[in-house]
Amino acid sequence: MEKGTELPPLSLRVTRADLVRYAGASGDFNPIHWSDRVAGSVGLPGVIAHGMLTMALAGRLVTQWAGDPALVRSYGVRFTRPVVVPDDDDGALVEFSGKVTDVTDVTDVTDVADAEDGARVARVAITAVFDGKTVLGRATAEVVLPG
Repeated sequence: MEKGTELPPLSLRVTRADLVRYAGASGDFNPIHWSDRVAGSVGLPGVIAHGMLTMALAGRLVTQWAGDPALVRSYGVRFTRPVVVPDDDDGALVEFSGKVTDVTDVTDVTDVADAEDGARVARVAITAVFDGKTVLGRATAEVVLPG
């Protein structure tokens, strides 16, 4: 694995049914995630996906590439724009891509649980685009690459 390696892109649709399932799993029943009336009353263009759901979907890009979620040692994002989810069967298309921006040697394997001697860590920049605009900022992950 080298700097500049691109992760296989991932395109996912988010529907209102997904929002209902996520609300049930997370306990986040804020009406901006299910009521067009409430979303509009607070200045949103419509019902929006939960930010943490969008973050989780972006994380899927990295875990599929890594092959094992346990190899992801850090992951973080900033929420920059909402994903507006229409009330139809198609939902909102969110496109994810990623690129390895750095690869470093792990000098202390105690810092990385179960890492093999000679392991390296890849830093991955993640891009999430909805409706032609980036919806996550500073989205990065660190992934342990076995030696």
